[in-house]
Amino acid sequence: MRISEVSEQTGISPRLLRYYEEQGLLVPDRNSSGYRDYTPTDAEVARRVRQLLDAGLSTAAIRTVLPCFTERAGRLAPICEETIADLKREQARIENSIEALTVSRDAIAGVISAGAPAAAGPHRAAEQTPPSHR
Repeated sequence: MRISEVSEQTGISPRLLRYYEEQGLLVPDRNSSGYRDYTPTDAEVARRVRQLLDAGLSTAAIRTVLPCFTERAGRLAPICEETIADLKREQARIENSIEALTVSRDAIAGVISAGAPAAAGPHRAAEQTPPSHR
Protein backbone atom coordinates (compact mmCIF):
# COMPACT_ATOMS: atom_id res chain seq x y z
CA MET A 1 0.00 0.00 0.00
CA ARG A 2 1.28 3.50 -0.79
CA ILE A 3 1.54 6.24 1.83
CA SER A 4 -1.45 8.05 0.32
CA GLU A 5 -3.63 4.96 0.79
CA VAL A 6 -2.57 4.57 4.42
CA SER A 7 -3.22 8.27 4.96
CA GLU A 8 -6.71 7.93 3.52
CA GLN A 9 -7.49 4.81 5.60
CA THR A 10 -6.18 6.19 8.88
CA GLY A 11 -6.81 9.92 8.57
CA ILE A 12 -3.13 10.53 9.37
CA SER A 13 -1.30 12.85 7.00
CA PRO A 14 1.60 11.51 4.94
CA ARG A 15 3.85 14.03 6.71
CA LEU A 16 2.96 12.50 10.09
CA LEU A 17 3.39 8.97 8.76
CA ARG A 18 6.93 9.89 7.65
CA TYR A 19 7.52 11.47 11.07
CA TYR A 20 6.43 8.24 12.78
CA GLU A 21 8.94 6.43 10.61
CA GLU A 22 11.71 8.92 11.51
CA GLN A 23 10.94 8.30 15.18
CA GLY A 24 11.21 4.53 14.75
CA LEU A 25 7.52 4.00 15.46
CA LEU A 26 6.60 2.74 12.01
CA VAL A 27 8.81 0.63 9.75
CA PRO A 28 7.24 0.11 6.32
CA ASP A 29 8.99 -2.03 3.75
CA ARG A 30 10.51 -0.43 0.66
CA ASN A 31 9.81 -1.69 -2.83
CA SER A 32 12.48 -2.00 -5.55
CA SER A 33 11.92 1.64 -6.53
CA GLY A 34 12.51 2.79 -2.94
CA TYR A 35 8.87 3.73 -2.29
CA ARG A 36 7.35 2.87 1.05
CA ASP A 37 5.20 -0.23 0.92
CA TYR A 38 2.76 -0.31 3.84
CA THR A 39 0.88 -3.36 5.05
CA PRO A 40 -2.48 -3.42 6.85
CA THR A 41 -0.47 -4.02 10.04
CA ASP A 42 1.49 -0.80 9.42
CA ALA A 43 -1.80 1.09 9.11
CA GLU A 44 -2.95 -0.37 12.43
CA VAL A 45 0.35 0.57 14.09
CA ALA A 46 -0.05 4.13 12.77
CA ARG A 47 -3.53 4.29 14.33
CA ARG A 48 -2.16 3.04 17.65
CA VAL A 49 0.63 5.63 17.56
CA ARG A 50 -1.94 8.37 16.90
CA GLN A 51 -4.08 7.19 19.84
CA LEU A 52 -1.10 7.15 22.19
CA LEU A 53 0.04 10.60 21.04
CA ASP A 54 -3.50 11.87 21.57
CA ALA A 55 -3.34 10.39 25.09
CA GLY A 56 -0.33 12.61 25.79
CA LEU A 57 2.55 10.15 25.51
CA SER A 58 5.79 11.26 23.91
CA THR A 59 7.19 9.48 20.89
CA ALA A 60 10.01 8.15 23.10
CA ALA A 61 7.48 6.64 25.52
CA ILE A 62 5.45 5.23 22.64
CA ARG A 63 8.52 3.58 21.13
CA THR A 64 8.98 1.75 24.44
CA VAL A 65 5.37 0.69 25.08
CA LEU A 66 4.03 0.14 21.55
CA PRO A 67 4.97 -3.55 21.35
CA CYS A 68 2.99 -4.18 24.53
CA PHE A 69 -0.42 -3.18 23.17
CA THR A 70 -3.20 -5.09 21.55
CA GLU A 71 -6.67 -4.17 20.37
CA ARG A 72 -9.61 -5.24 22.55
CA ALA A 73 -13.17 -4.24 21.77
CA GLY A 74 -11.93 -1.40 19.56
CA ARG A 75 -9.64 0.04 22.24
CA LEU A 76 -5.94 -0.20 22.94
CA ALA A 77 -5.12 -2.50 25.82
CA PRO A 78 -1.71 -3.04 27.42
CA ILE A 79 -0.57 -6.65 27.64
CA CYS A 80 2.71 -6.22 29.56
CA GLU A 81 2.77 -5.59 33.31
CA GLU A 82 5.65 -3.11 33.02
CA THR A 83 3.64 -1.14 30.46
CA ILE A 84 0.74 -0.83 32.87
CA ALA A 85 3.15 0.48 35.52
CA ASP A 86 4.67 2.93 32.99
CA LEU A 87 1.20 4.16 32.02
CA LYS A 88 0.24 4.64 35.66
CA ARG A 89 3.37 6.77 36.17
CA GLU A 90 2.52 8.78 33.04
CA GLN A 91 -1.04 9.22 34.27
CA ALA A 92 0.26 10.52 37.61
CA ARG A 93 2.61 12.92 35.80
CA ILE A 94 -0.30 14.25 33.74
CA GLU A 95 -2.48 14.63 36.84
CA ASN A 96 0.31 16.61 38.54
CA SER A 97 0.58 18.83 35.47
CA ILE A 98 -3.18 19.40 35.52
CA GLU A 99 -3.02 20.37 39.20
CA ALA A 100 -0.13 22.78 38.55
CA LEU A 101 -1.94 24.32 35.58
CA THR A 102 -5.12 24.67 37.64
CA VAL A 103 -3.19 26.57 40.32
CA SER A 104 -1.68 28.81 37.63
CA ARG A 105 -5.07 29.39 36.00
CA ASP A 106 -6.65 30.30 39.33
CA ALA A 107 -3.79 32.64 40.19
CA ILE A 108 -4.13 34.43 36.87
CA ALA A 109 -7.91 34.65 37.33
CA GLY A 110 -7.30 36.23 40.73
CA VAL A 111 -4.96 38.82 39.27
CA ILE A 112 -7.41 39.60 36.49
CA SER A 113 -10.36 39.96 38.84
CA ALA A 114 -8.37 42.10 41.25
CA GLY A 115 -7.09 44.37 38.52
CA ALA A 116 -10.09 44.60 36.23
CA PRO A 117 -12.25 47.02 38.28
CA ALA A 118 -9.28 49.20 39.21
CA ALA A 119 -8.07 49.33 35.62
CA ALA A 120 -11.50 50.17 34.27
CA GLY A 121 -12.33 52.68 37.01
CA PRO A 122 -9.77 55.46 36.43
CA HIS A 123 -10.02 55.24 32.64
CA ARG A 124 -13.77 55.43 32.71
CA ALA A 125 -13.73 58.23 35.23
CA ALA A 126 -11.33 60.20 33.04
CA GLU A 127 -13.45 59.51 29.98
CA GLN A 128 -16.64 60.62 31.72
CA THR A 129 -15.21 63.80 33.27
CA PRO A 130 -15.59 66.65 30.82
CA PRO A 131 -12.43 68.62 30.17
CA SER A 132 -12.23 71.85 32.10
CA HIS A 133 -12.36 75.08 30.15
CA ARG A 134 -10.38 78.06 31.27
